[in-house]
Amino acid sequence: MIEKLIFYMGYPFVRYALIVGVLIALCSSLLGVTLVLKRFSFIGDGLSHVAFGAMAVASVLNITNNMLFILPVTVVCAILLLRTGQNTKIKGDAAIAMISVGALAIGYLLMNVFATGPNLSGDVCTTLFGSTSILTLKIEQVWLCVVLSVVVVVLFIVFYHKIFCVTFDETFAKATGIRADRYNLLIAVITALIIVLAMNLVGSLLISALVIFPALSAMRIFKTFFSVTVCSVVLSVCCAISGMLLSILAGTPVGSTIVAADIVAFLICCMIEKIAGGK
Repeated sequence: MIEKLIFYMGYPFVRYALIVGVLIALCSSLLGVTLVLKRFSFIGDGLSHVAFGAMAVASVLNITNNMLFILPVTVVCAILLLRTGQNTKIKGDAAIAMISVGALAIGYLLMNVFATGPNLSGDVCTTLFGSTSILTLKIEQVWLCVVLSVVVVVLFIVFYHKIFCVTFDETFAKATGIRADRYNLLIAVITALIIVLAMNLVGSLLISALVIFPALSAMRIFKTFFSVTVCSVVLSVCCAISGMLLSILAGTPVGSTIVAADIVAFLICCMIEKIAGGK
């Protein structure tokens, strides 16, 4: 098995996939704790469906670099989602459901009406659940992922204290002069960036798992915001690496294997919590 891994690591596309996988896992876990605590976990699910719809439109328009189209569309929808969720007539969960289902339906409709390839079901399945696309990355895509990941990490570090305040007590944050709406908007935009990055790794339907599972796992063991965030990052990166390596060795779908590794990590953390609680 080790020899097989060494053999595969000799190929550049495997190294590219591991680099991108680690960066995506790192970024998604950073904001996962905030989204879970703010009870906005499914914003990732909603935006992933929006990204699927944008990808369908990009394929219909024959846009070569669809990232240049998907990224701004998803960011704009993240802003609209935040604004709509603040509407008293349409609550946050209803806004997410409305936008996500609508985008998913329109995307699938466009892919059917303007089919660009002979294997429509295969294209849809690959986009929704992820496939081997992470193993066919070009060096330009890797660099784009690196740049966007650095932007996400820098923004999180620079505005860490503001994000912390908005996460735990938004009313108190506003009372102390923090413009909570601005930082909620920042969280939504960063989440949109992460969603677009993660589509090639796990597909549209599994993106929420990268955001939710590491945060929930870390919360089983640690209690402070900082320690939970750090633990979430470590767990997410470890699960991404182990999932991708196992996928390469066993020939299983990359996205599903990574999510399965996240589930195993969550169960282990639950066991640790029970053992520690029993003491």
